[in-house]
Amino acid sequence: MRHFHRNQEGGQRRRRPQYGPRRPKHNVPVNIEETENGFEARVYCVTFAKEDVKIQLTDNLIYISGTRRPENDRPDFLLQEYPIKSFERWFELSEAVDQAAITARFEDGVLVITAPKIPEAQRPEREVVID
Repeated sequence: MRHFHRNQEGGQRRRRPQYGPRRPKHNVPVNIEETENGFEARVYCVTFAKEDVKIQLTDNLIYISGTRRPENDRPDFLLQEYPIKSFERWFELSEAVDQAAITARFEDGVLVITAPKIPEAQRPEREVVID
């Protein structure tokens, strides 16, 4: 899906690439931000417990899924605006991401995934003088 990096070409942003299938109507929203040292993704999975969410890394992909356990469901709702029982999201990781250093934490229903850049990606660019 989304790349954990910005797509820029010639100093201007390119049109956003398509990221796999569109997010289903009842899927969890995700915000991805680039920081100086890496990337941070916030997955808004308010109705899910930490134990209900899984993160897997495969090749250049990060796969995030969640399935609520039946005991978390309450059939006696008068109004239910969080009907999500499961979700799946995947994102392509930038080559600049240090996959071995990816961490995650759960904060008030928001899964925060931190993907640091590898040291080479943090070095500033420099011009090489041609002799």
